[in-house]
Amino acid sequence: MVYVATLISNPADALLSRDLLIAARSVLPEAGEPHILEPEVAADIPFDPQLGADPRLLADTVRAALGDAPIDVVVQLAAGRRKRLFIADMDSTMIGQECIDELADVVGIKAHVAEITERAMRGEIAFEPALRERVGLLKGLATDVVKDVLAERIRLTPGGPILVATMKAHGAYAALVSGGFTLFTGPVAAMIGFDENRANILDVEDGKLTGRVVEPILGREAKTATLIELRDRLHLAPSETMAVGDGANDLGMLGEAGIGVAYHAKPKVAEAAHARIDHGDLTALLYMQGYTHEEIRQG
Repeated sequence: MVYVATLISNPADALLSRDLLIAARSVLPEAGEPHILEPEVAADIPFDPQLGADPRLLADTVRAALGDAPIDVVVQLAAGRRKRLFIADMDSTMIGQECIDELADVVGIKAHVAEITERAMRGEIAFEPALRERVGLLKGLATDVVKDVLAERIRLTPGGPILVATMKAHGAYAALVSGGFTLFTGPVAAMIGFDENRANILDVEDGKLTGRVVEPILGREAKTATLIELRDRLHLAPSETMAVGDGANDLGMLGEAGIGVAYHAKPKVAEAAHARIDHGDLTALLYMQGYTHEEIRQG
């Protein structure tokens, strides 16, 4: 079986040199010539490992050969890399912020809420009770502030619209599935171009938050169930799916996907996922599917 190691630099600081490609080839068994996906940004190196080789260990070997160069490495089978279902987390993945932390900042309790968020995303505390606790602290907040938070605080992660536009142009279906809130996923999904979005619903009375989340809470199990539901609805094999996330509540869907990508993720998630992106932007998920510069659509 032929495998491929994809080396990816952040496009904003393109550093993938010929010397780095040579270093990577030197530690890959029966490595072929690199295929440049985008000069100085991304390249594929085909190789043929021993039967039963662990792609994650092989990726670690390449990273070690690259030293401290900020280059991401993804190792996988060369065949079937392009995916037809894309499931993505929102907070700290498709956007750079945690929406609940930004809402908390409006009422002056961001540090407290952000600490709970961080612990939940690291898997140190259960997601559902942590969400209920944080939402409870927002009781009485007017929902009108959501528009201001979206406009003034929320920023799309670089490469996100390009990623979704390119995959959809090649026949993929894209769903934004978040443990956050529909008040945010609706507008964010529309900005990026997702086909649908799913998230938790904040209970509202008279234009203000009641401090409650409508049950059941969409957490780890619900994210995984969504991937399976959409996969079955679209009549896809598990290998035709891709998921991306950064927190512990993403681990289920990352494990269920044909390839699960930990994006600038918490250590526990980066260690467990099939692949990890620590340096690049979201276009890295296109290069790891073998897309070339010429095939990539602008968002």
